[in-house]
Amino acid sequence: MADWDRPLTDEERAWVARARETAHVLYDGKEVPHRSCGIAMAETFGRATPAYQALRRGGLSGLGPCGVALSGRLILGEILGDPDPTGPATDALRAAMADYDARLPERLRSLSCNALVADLGSFTGPARHDHCTRLAAETAALLAEVLVRHGVAPARGTP
Repeated sequence: MADWDRPLTDEERAWVARARETAHVLYDGKEVPHRSCGIAMAETFGRATPAYQALRRGGLSGLGPCGVALSGRLILGEILGDPDPTGPATDALRAAMADYDARLPERLRSLSCNALVADLGSFTGPARHDHCTRLAAETAALLAEVLVRHGVAPARGTP
């Protein structure tokens, strides 16, 4: 696991802040057309979006895991995984995933989409929308910090 006691540099803090803001704007849909949670994360980190559409509303049904949480794992795999499809998981990916998973519960009380939004009224209502906008922004910030703390320089990726 990375050294989480090390203060981030100004550049690293700015990158984390840009990730938070970018995901917020993309999911919120007030400044640009709304993106689903997975697509907002993919776009924030410069990833191709088609497969991330399947993460919308917990796998489209609400029964699957939170799309923003799962998209973070996929993005870690895309950035830190072995490009050889027959290769093992890299040590960098294992370590970053452990940090991401250890810190995710600070943002999500459940990994189930339906469980996260059940008490917020209609899925298309403002309470759920505001809640998921915050989750997308905070999870993007977490992912950016995990990447930085595991050696991914801000210049190498988006935001």
